[in-house]
Amino acid sequence: MNEQQQTLWEFMRQQSDKLLTQTMQHIGLTFISLIIAVIIGLPLGIWITRRKKFAGIVLGIAGVLQTIPSIALLGFMIPLLGIGAKPAIVALFLYALLPIIRNTYTGIDGVDASVKEAAIAMGMNARQVLFKVELPLAMPVILAGIRTATVINVGVATLASYIAAGGLGEFIFGGISLNNTNMILAGAIPAACLAILFDFLLSRLQHFNFRKIKTVTATLPLLLILLSSCYFIPSAFGSKLVAGFTPEFMGRQDGDLGLRKIYGLKMNPVVISDAVMYKAAYEKHLDVISGYTTDGRLKAYDLIVLNDDKKIFPPYYAAPIVREGALKRFPDLEQTLNLLSGKINDSIMTDLNYRTDYLHQSPEKVAEDFLKGRSLFKPARNGNAGIVRIGSKIFGEQYILANIYSMLIKGYTNYDVSTKTGLGGTKICFDALTNDQIDFYPEYTGTGLLAILQAPAKTVDSLISDKNKTYDYVAKEFEAKYNIKWLKPIGFNNAYALMMREKEAKRLKIKTISDLKRYLESK
Repeated sequence: MNEQQQTLWEFMRQQSDKLLTQTMQHIGLTFISLIIAVIIGLPLGIWITRRKKFAGIVLGIAGVLQTIPSIALLGFMIPLLGIGAKPAIVALFLYALLPIIRNTYTGIDGVDASVKEAAIAMGMNARQVLFKVELPLAMPVILAGIRTATVINVGVATLASYIAAGGLGEFIFGGISLNNTNMILAGAIPAACLAILFDFLLSRLQHFNFRKIKTVTATLPLLLILLSSCYFIPSAFGSKLVAGFTPEFMGRQDGDLGLRKIYGLKMNPVVISDAVMYKAAYEKHLDVISGYTTDGRLKAYDLIVLNDDKKIFPPYYAAPIVREGALKRFPDLEQTLNLLSGKINDSIMTDLNYRTDYLHQSPEKVAEDFLKGRSLFKPARNGNAGIVRIGSKIFGEQYILANIYSMLIKGYTNYDVSTKTGLGGTKICFDALTNDQIDFYPEYTGTGLLAILQAPAKTVDSLISDKNKTYDYVAKEFEAKYNIKWLKPIGFNNAYALMMREKEAKRLKIKTISDLKRYLESK
């Protein structure tokens, strides 16, 4: 246990600069959105106490906004506000509205009517009753709403990294993708501490007598503004070409680390989810992105792959990886899964991805059309010989492969299928496999080599140029370490790559990653 704590501490010490930056961004996002929510939510809450027939409508709308999944809300904001801090702040503001409006309404509405009548009898006008009676008496309830909104925003702000807004989510989602527990904890622990700290401080504030302590009341807005100023826009937005990389790409040797080490390419990229990264490049919010060579969005958004002239990206040949226990329990499984071996090359996979990513066809339809086109489709059998559990990561290609395998199993065996798709990054899928939560999922040799096995640099250098050696190495190591078998490769190589808009790359005469470096150095 001490060794694990020391390892985590060492990681946090080494990444202290980045951790501090992300923490300050996280605080800033939380309180900028909170200030806006207070400025709008507090008057709105007061207004509906005077116009009670609108209370249900206002609270209902605020409630509906809070039920929208946060990642979906962030996605909706991109076409309107682009990427970065603006859409994140708007989304967080919308999430904070409900508790502030509701508690303001409840607090003021709960003030004893006889107290208000006494104030009016003393000659106070409506404004004086509000500021000298109702708000001071309702303030503990109002602060409870602000307290709730703050804790909600600290949690939801971790998702801001999906749209290049920074924050502690960069470490959390990078760690999930990279199978790096220390990285996950380095983001999750500070986020949890911030939530606890702000909740505690606001709980203490609730006990102040706001009718007597005017100074505290006056300085509260100033304190919120000060906390909001912690946020700053990532430096990449000021460079000649704006780069956006996924959290996983940022932490990999065959990603940003390799680009810096081998190419000397230092673009200070923003961190962004691949779910929105391609569209951000298409809409010119980003100029250079990390991506995958078989991604259908290459074709959809007119992007080209920059040639990796120094060969830092290893082979990423896809193959199903299966627990040995599952192969024993389902004797026909290996032969059935190997029916797909060699059937999908790079261009076929790109086309299949294009159909889901851009034409918005369902993965089930794409899978069925593919199998029928190659005379591999068979109607499902009775499926009474056991249930095979299929997992997948959270991007279109994996959904397609999971559906293809599901149809093959149902058509060629008497097994039924349970699919657990969208399991997130590498760590979640692999942990589900090793913990007997799923029986197999499609994986990539490069991911197995670098993210799961975390092979030594010398080993990686000796394997990186040979797809067969890479496959043989990961197959042998997985068998020995995890009792997991790599089946035959599917056929396509979904390697990492740097991408640019085709017209922009041609205009700047950039064809390779070295060309990109030379262009940046010339500016």
